[in-house]
Amino acid sequence: MSGFLLRRARLVPVGPGASAPPGPVDVRVVDGRVREVGESLRAEGLPEVAADGRFLVPGLWDQHVHLGQWALAAQRLDLTTTRSRQEVLDQVAERLEAVAGLPVVGWGHRPATWSEPPTTEVLDELAGDRAVVLIAGDGHHAWLNRVAMRALSLAEREGMVSEGEWFATYPRLVRLVGTDGTSPEAYLHVMREAAARGVTGLVDLEFDQSFSAWPARVEAGAALLRVRVGAYVDTLDEFSAAGMQTGQPLPECGELVTMGPLKIISDGSLNTRTAWCCREYVGGGHGAANISASGLHWALDHARRSNLDVAVHAIGDAAVWQALDAFEATGVRGSVEHAQLVRREDSRRMAQLGVRASVQPAHLIDDRLLTETIWPDRTERCFALRWFVDDGVEVVLGSDAPVAPLDPWLAIAAAVHRGEPDEDAWHPEQHLTVAEALAASTDGRGTVAVGDAADLALLDTDPLPGGDPVEQARVLRAVRSDATWVAGDLVHSSL
Repeated sequence: MSGFLLRRARLVPVGPGASAPPGPVDVRVVDGRVREVGESLRAEGLPEVAADGRFLVPGLWDQHVHLGQWALAAQRLDLTTTRSRQEVLDQVAERLEAVAGLPVVGWGHRPATWSEPPTTEVLDELAGDRAVVLIAGDGHHAWLNRVAMRALSLAEREGMVSEGEWFATYPRLVRLVGTDGTSPEAYLHVMREAAARGVTGLVDLEFDQSFSAWPARVEAGAALLRVRVGAYVDTLDEFSAAGMQTGQPLPECGELVTMGPLKIISDGSLNTRTAWCCREYVGGGHGAANISASGLHWALDHARRSNLDVAVHAIGDAAVWQALDAFEATGVRGSVEHAQLVRREDSRRMAQLGVRASVQPAHLIDDRLLTETIWPDRTERCFALRWFVDDGVEVVLGSDAPVAPLDPWLAIAAAVHRGEPDEDAWHPEQHLTVAEALAASTDGRGTVAVGDAADLALLDTDPLPGGDPVEQARVLRAVRSDATWVAGDLVHSSL
């Protein structure tokens, strides 16, 4: 028998109409499950952990992560705070000087609102014979110089490499840097950072992912958290050949690493103006579908017959509409990922079909200015979280890391206030309450109770703070976990 007795923890009510004991209680954990909750429980030989009145919640989940890319982002030139072409060039110049002879790979710039375009010529002039690859913050396009284009077998051109061409090119980056940067140690590092925020589970939608890589990660100790491993259409054969179904443990990976959904990217992104919309963008164009209606129907039907859930990337309202047609025709289970722009009738339709809305609220902070510029006639329909909840759609939150940091408290804060703490909320009528946002971050778990898996986070701060949304967002952004357990095993502690 393994376990522990947590002394004097304050249970946080989680879920609609939830309640919790008014004062601190003890929580007994045995063999990975919560076995007893009450006051002044007997230790019965179990080691005791002093909660000292801290706040206990079910472990949090990030429902949309690119785990390998998040691990890599920590090793790349961070361009997420840049606001102009010149700021990017200044940082690239510093990195070129600091790492003489090596290529520069950066991440995080957002060029759609710049006054000067990201040209190939200006990178050529800056870098000379050094390769430079700068991946935009949405992950859907990159800015390269000609040296890098040649090294990656791309036709030389003036301008960005985007969407399908970039997705196909990305795996070849290893030619430049010599390693893919996603060792078990790198995965373990980012999982530890997530655990420090109270995260106990991730849905990993990494590109070009093979489940055969996971046994080595598990053996090296990198399966610190629960992970649902997603597949894409072009990697599905390997999963199908092994008979993998959503929810099944991956071979040789124990109980924590399981099969997740089939991921399908049905349209583009806001920053590339390729998110597929019913109305034109300012400046023209509707974006575009990445897959035909018949192709999407085939993929979803294949997933249904293979007992796989699906996660359909759909940012524009036309893409959401097409995705829901395919969900309705096939009856498959799953989610619309991002659902950034929706019509009210499609929110209601999602509820009727039982399709989840998997949303990354922190994206609205980055996308606000651009949305007002190129979608000024539809901003009230962006990140329509209030509609989803009021219409009965199941909402789950995530980060899309590295597009936004793997930090559920940032996502919760953005859902509550819809902006930076020092700025006015953006369409506050679409906000969630703190209780709703927290409930959307626990993978359907409610208040900690007997029988639950012992995936737990002991927080230093009350995650249901009072005050107005601005003050609540300030508090939420600072929340951290003093102890995190997965299946009863301690995976993080600062006690």
